[in-house]
Amino acid sequence: MPVANPDSPMQVTPTASSQPERSGAPALHTGARGRPADRGAVFEAIKRGEPFATVTHAAAATEEAVLDIRGFDLWYGASRALWNVGMRVPRGKVTALIGPSGCGKSTLLRSVNRLNDLVDGVRVGGDMLLNGDPIYGSGVDVIELRKRIGMVFQKPNPFPMSIFENVVYSLRIDGERDRRVLEEVCERSLVGAGLWEEVKDRLQESALRLSGGQQQRLCIARAIAAEPDVLLLDEPCSALDPIATGRIEDLIDELKGSYSVLMVTHNMQQASRTSDFTAFMYLGRLVEYGPTQDIFLNPQLAETEDYVSGRFG
Repeated sequence: MPVANPDSPMQVTPTASSQPERSGAPALHTGARGRPADRGAVFEAIKRGEPFATVTHAAAATEEAVLDIRGFDLWYGASRALWNVGMRVPRGKVTALIGPSGCGKSTLLRSVNRLNDLVDGVRVGGDMLLNGDPIYGSGVDVIELRKRIGMVFQKPNPFPMSIFENVVYSLRIDGERDRRVLEEVCERSLVGAGLWEEVKDRLQESALRLSGGQQQRLCIARAIAAEPDVLLLDEPCSALDPIATGRIEDLIDELKGSYSVLMVTHNMQQASRTSDFTAFMYLGRLVEYGPTQDIFLNPQLAETEDYVSGRFG
């Protein structure tokens, strides 16, 4: 397998699954109110590798998309991690990716800004479009692409520099030297991240002296300083205490509308509180995708209901 290079296009392998698959067992798509006799039939079919068509609610299919994922597949060497994932991530909304550990949530998230390029032996099929531009096109400058996509990881990762320099890092990289511009962006981003009042008199202090929750909000400020097309959050609260988690969730709600957010979470309550749309994944497949209220209160698949209610997973 070719070694992926972050500075060159990843090998893209067209596959038959780039087109929507049709399930050979339509009864598996029986709605939650008319459940199949075998309640776990969808999960068992997926385990057997049978073709499976995602249940996408009409409201999710018609949203204006900031990110359009089309029949996306991914392999780590000979091991397939994602199968024919297709979904439209709505502009200005929060979309949550949920599912049991190992189902492909973080793999899909990291595929959006091509962080998986850094893993040996990775290859992909299908495509992703960011505001209509191909993410995996042959001429894509990956460095420029990543400037359009903010990323916040599970564990806060501030740079070992001042709070101020952390926030304006992306502008520095682009060659911005105007102090007035840097100061305006720093304040605007920290205000947007709900951190300004706590650090406005400490901007020259090391970011490493902040608490864990403050560091995570700083990382969000650093991400939005570049005014990204989409903001990716990979379990942003998993390493935080309940108070810091609450502040991050409030922040996500405040970012809604100004930013398009795609978030991975294992916390069902968090997904229900913070997101507008929810995508349920299982063993690399996108099982059901729709408005969060429908996914949690009126899912079309019994398996989705079992997962969000805690009966499975």
